[in-house]
Amino acid sequence: MSVPGIVQSTLDGEEISARVSLGGEDELFITPTNTIIYRADGLLSDESVDKFPHDADRLTLSEGRRKTKFTLEYALEGTTKFSVPASKTDAVLHPVLAGVLNGNGITDAGETVVKTYRFSELTLIITSDRLVKHIGEAVWDEDYEEYHFDDVTHLAFEDGSVATQIVLTVDGRPQRIKAPNDEANDCRERLKRALFEYHDVDSLAELNEVVGEDEEPVADRSNGTVDFGDGVDPLDADPPEPDEHAGDGETTVTTGESNGSSRTESGSQTASQSQSQSSDPLASDSAVPDAVDASRDRDRIAESDGQPARRESPEETLDSTGIDPDDLLDAATSTTDVATETAPESTSIAGTSGGPDPEILDRLEDLEAAVERQNDRIEKQQQTIEQLIAELRQGR
Repeated sequence: MSVPGIVQSTLDGEEISARVSLGGEDELFITPTNTIIYRADGLLSDESVDKFPHDADRLTLSEGRRKTKFTLEYALEGTTKFSVPASKTDAVLHPVLAGVLNGNGITDAGETVVKTYRFSELTLIITSDRLVKHIGEAVWDEDYEEYHFDDVTHLAFEDGSVATQIVLTVDGRPQRIKAPNDEANDCRERLKRALFEYHDVDSLAELNEVVGEDEEPVADRSNGTVDFGDGVDPLDADPPEPDEHAGDGETTVTTGESNGSSRTESGSQTASQSQSQSSDPLASDSAVPDAVDASRDRDRIAESDGQPARRESPEETLDSTGIDPDDLLDAATSTTDVATETAPESTSIAGTSGGPDPEILDRLEDLEAAVERQNDRIEKQQQTIEQLIAELRQGR
């Protein structure tokens, strides 16, 4: 893949060690001493190149929904920034951070950065020769810690329900690093491989045998827990007394009197409630509307005369409600007639002589031409909008 001429002129004889596409024709180039951002010619900006030296004292990320802003702070030059699409954050951070480590003399010549991890405010960098750790808002600054593989004397992993602890013992002192479980396996394998290759071993047991000590460090034996024994719960040393009125799985409500009086009162309340319900006509099962009673009386009179009880027909039911069935039929018929009368009649473009009207045909042709021109404009506007969106997403 060819390098744009404007980028080639800014290399100053250096080789490109990495390049990352930022979308479209925009790209990021990494050299041993600089990060180069190339912006192709577009609607928002002309073709341009920006250089960011790697000897920065601090590197900070500000992540948004669409863009991620990289901020490089220098001792003399001040602060410089550049933006990339949010989806390219990890792909850009890895080579940029590798360049910053190299520019500050942390990594040696020929040392490669294997992987960069960000666990909340913890940044973990695995190289071919060391492990670099930084805690804080910045991804990297002068408050970093490093553990060279020459000084490692033991490596172990402690699995947890949420995170995995990497226990890297350096010069007899364990350094514990928590990695969330969703990325812990990848971090574990890459760190093991880097150490295996550095010490020329094939397994974790062989590594600990080669670099380890005869005994496990004292600081690593404790699991960090406190045994409170089997007697008292340390979180509730003075629990409340049990409720003397509570039964086996039941709740007893008392009114300050004896149990016998409570039951008697409860029984009297039940009797009084039953009596009140029987005296209330609304609570009786035989209470029905007066209209229903009247209908049943008529049925009984008819049966006593030797005639079967007559049931109201649907037509009579409609009469009792004051609705005339004929009115319903007329309303339905009139609705159908109105719908038929209001149906649009077929339109004809024929003239009085039976042939097409030339004036109408001319108008139709003008309309078709206008619609085609409008469609062309809409397509061009859509292309422009899509290009603007693409350039904005590229961090311009």
